[in-house]
Amino acid sequence: MRIPMRFSLLVLSVLLAGHVCAQIGEPRTQIAVGINGGVALNSISFEPNINQSQHVAPTVGLTFRVMSEKYFSALCALQIELNYTRLGWKENVIDAESNPLPDTYRRDMDYVQLPFLARLGWGREARGFQFFFLLGPQVGFLLGEKTSRSASWTLNAEGEPARPGGVFQQYDMPATRKFEYGITGGGGVELSTRLGHFLVEGRYYYGLSDIYGNAKADVFSRSNHGTIFAKVSYLFNLRK
Repeated sequence: MRIPMRFSLLVLSVLLAGHVCAQIGEPRTQIAVGINGGVALNSISFEPNINQSQHVAPTVGLTFRVMSEKYFSALCALQIELNYTRLGWKENVIDAESNPLPDTYRRDMDYVQLPFLARLGWGREARGFQFFFLLGPQVGFLLGEKTSRSASWTLNAEGEPARPGGVFQQYDMPATRKFEYGITGGGGVELSTRLGHFLVEGRYYYGLSDIYGNAKADVFSRSNHGTIFAKVSYLFNLRK
């Protein structure tokens, strides 16, 4: 996917978020803040491909939500989060003939992420359950990264890791692009009580940027994040 197309998708998600929450229904003024946490299951779409399993790590953050209106039966809100998330990849190491090796490799990449989400909910507005969907753009910044590999490390006769297509540069190559952006969306259920709002949700993030350069002279033409989130949140009202 070329850069202009990626930016077009990001801009489209921003416009959709703004359109969904345009002020055309019954006004609402509820403001809620709170915390969120859960797990992030990440992999990186490399081209040429690298065999992986899910990289599992924590995500925690702060949530700010403004309920703007009720349009027919849909409750419309804008939601902004500031999250710390550990992404990366966990490689299933294979040799040049695709045979499994005992070697292990994992890259941990610590990000600050800022999702900007349009939220539509259906159900009880005050006490009870509500189902909701989220969609919007997300940006992030890489704070740092580290690698871990097994003590034993299988090398070929030339002293290099024998990997499919001769691709092994990723092991010692730090990310060259710290800023990342993409589109995220998902859904879940919320229970509203007198003590606050309790939420459980699933979300998917598709990265539109790459962690490495993608020019013809670079090793990878694609290296973008894809993340499944499972999260719980607690919010309390600042204003009803």
